[in-house]
Amino acid sequence: MAENFKKSYRFAYLSSLYITILLTLALSVFLYIQSQLDIVNILIFIVACYTICFIIIQYRVERFIYRRVRKIYDDIEMLEVDSVEENSPVSTDMRTLIKEVEKFAQQRKTEIETLKIREDYRKEFMGNVSHELKTPLFTVQGYVLTLLDGAMDDPAILDKYLNRANKGVERLIYIVNDLDMITKLEVGDLNLNYANFDIVELVQSVFDLFEMKAAKKNIALTFDMNYSEPILVHADRERIQQVLSNLIVNSIKYGKEDGTTEVSIEDLIRNKVIVRVTDNGEGIAQAHIPRLFERFYRVDKSGSRKEGGSGLGLAIVKHIIEAHHERIYVESDYRVGSEFSFTMEKVKKFPVVDVGTKIT
Repeated sequence: MAENFKKSYRFAYLSSLYITILLTLALSVFLYIQSQLDIVNILIFIVACYTICFIIIQYRVERFIYRRVRKIYDDIEMLEVDSVEENSPVSTDMRTLIKEVEKFAQQRKTEIETLKIREDYRKEFMGNVSHELKTPLFTVQGYVLTLLDGAMDDPAILDKYLNRANKGVERLIYIVNDLDMITKLEVGDLNLNYANFDIVELVQSVFDLFEMKAAKKNIALTFDMNYSEPILVHADRERIQQVLSNLIVNSIKYGKEDGTTEVSIEDLIRNKVIVRVTDNGEGIAQAHIPRLFERFYRVDKSGSRKEGGSGLGLAIVKHIIEAHHERIYVESDYRVGSEFSFTMEKVKKFPVVDVGTKIT
């Protein structure tokens, strides 16, 4: 694997120099004692000694060190580390090798920690999926078993239990459809049908859709101001409607009695608008916000299931917005309220030219 192998001679250079100096000193002392000190012979001895030492040491280093260094590179696949360019030479310098091994070890440690986090997330996700699916499954099974035990002979009970079982099946289908959608969004298989539409009209249609749901808790669905003119945006109308629906349903679900859900549409930059959905409901503690858009993550693990839903709403919202290459934000104060906002591309307005007017 380490074919392009750059050798380092530093060890042999220094080792040969040290040995030559020591032997030269020893020879000088010996010749001085013998009174035959000759500078020319000493210089010849220095050159010969250094050359012989260098050849022997370099040979031994290559045989017993460099080969092992090459094997280390091959064993840990050093060349596959992101920071090492392909076809770059592998150095046998010990300091360089130590740095590379430490870098490799740190990257592997980071990968292991990431894998542990993903494994914990996978376990939690699987537990949440099983919980969400088994609740309606057991409900349907309970009604069916009751009917099979003889309750179907009573027409009133038969009709009531079949309707309840049907609701359980509808909830299962709802969860499976949401899972299918979020999977397609994550892998990029869901096609977006871009079109120009009025975001104000779309928000109003969502208000009309959930007006009765909000009325049960006496929650007012309103704009922050009167939008007399349309605001045209460029996006997938159906998916943005789903985003608004999920956010408004959540604001109703976790809103307080006699509360308010307010939508505002503001210019962000020249070609962007930001849509804000604000409520004065329960709010969200800061500890939950980083995980708010995870699949099946619930802030209130006990009460939220009574409100229904698949637990995938905010995850779908995030993926739809990111599929449009836009951003979603959340701000919340516990027991004060929450604000979810997302950006959208605004349709460019071109100046209207009177065809009867000559342009010069």
